[in-house]
Amino acid sequence: MKHIFADLHIHIGRTMTGRPVKITGSKTLTLPKILQFAKDIKGISMTGIIDCHVPEVISEIETMIKGGALAELQDGGFGYGDSCLITGSEIEINDENCSGPVHVLVYLPDMVALKKWSSWLQERMKNYHLSSQRIYASGLEVQNKAKELGGLFIPAHVFTPFKSLYGKGVQKSLSEVFDRDKIDGIELGLSADTSMAERIIELQNYPFLTNSDAHSLEKIGREHMELSVQSVSFKELKMALRGEGGRHISANFGLDPLLGKYYESVCAECLAVWDRERSTCLKCGCSKRIKGVSRRIEELSGTVRQSAVRPPYRHQVPLEFIPGIGPRTLDKLRIRFGNDMAVLHSADEEALKEMLSSRASASIIDARKGRLMIKAGGGGAYGRIE
Repeated sequence: MKHIFADLHIHIGRTMTGRPVKITGSKTLTLPKILQFAKDIKGISMTGIIDCHVPEVISEIETMIKGGALAELQDGGFGYGDSCLITGSEIEINDENCSGPVHVLVYLPDMVALKKWSSWLQERMKNYHLSSQRIYASGLEVQNKAKELGGLFIPAHVFTPFKSLYGKGVQKSLSEVFDRDKIDGIELGLSADTSMAERIIELQNYPFLTNSDAHSLEKIGREHMELSVQSVSFKELKMALRGEGGRHISANFGLDPLLGKYYESVCAECLAVWDRERSTCLKCGCSKRIKGVSRRIEELSGTVRQSAVRPPYRHQVPLEFIPGIGPRTLDKLRIRFGNDMAVLHSADEEALKEMLSSRASASIIDARKGRLMIKAGGGGAYGRIE
């Protein structure tokens, strides 16, 4: 077995012709740039791009295969040098069983399945050239189609206040919308970690995924997983999620939930942190709030039973969050240590001290050891290092 890093939630901002895919995504997020940046700059070996249902993106994948930049793998996925592209899509479900919109991730094993999935979506989606669009089908229909094509089905960023399973989609249980036996994992999102999610009894048997939901190149890998696999392929990913044949998720790396944009409940008008003891905002008097992830998990929590041993969840701070590390310093770190994964996880402490200010080097080391002081985020604003 070998240990690799994976980030399975990366958006495409534009096609190679400049056509928008993820409207809020950076124009630099093209298929070739994502693959190159994830592998060479970030140190990611398994890259999940979740806008691959778009017909023009499919054509780009085929063009890269013909040109030799990509190779369709026997065990699923697409080889890119010594890394692997996992193709998928993020779609929005809002059927009669939903209390609000729910985003889900579906990953497909090969080009045949991807094309069938894309055609199926085009019959049920108005803007199938764009990312994260609403599908006019039920949650169960989407699950069944994904499974029919040999795909993986994963609810996305399940606690965020907007467009997520527990944030808007259900009152109490995922079974209100989905077949629990056809869910392959749960993506936690930036404002939750394993210790928080395990408080919800119905989630205790699912693997937890930590992904970046990147809307720009630099955001790739801000949350990621370490997988123990024999090689990089779709089959190996599926086995790792199921814990089969010695494959498994060996570690989750993610922001301290306090750094996430939706950890605290805040006023819907002025975004001040909401005092739980009050019915109106202490700052502006508004009676509407955006419920934070921490509060929503408290509402859903039950009596926790002993579950299977989970991989460690290691809080990390993306390099761009650390005071004293600007673009030039970041470039120097990448030249010295190879890629961001090396800087975050394995760079020697003394070598970091030689290159960085005492504050910046201490922040990286303290982040590895869980010692950073953080002010909580909320209402769409990230937390920050104190």
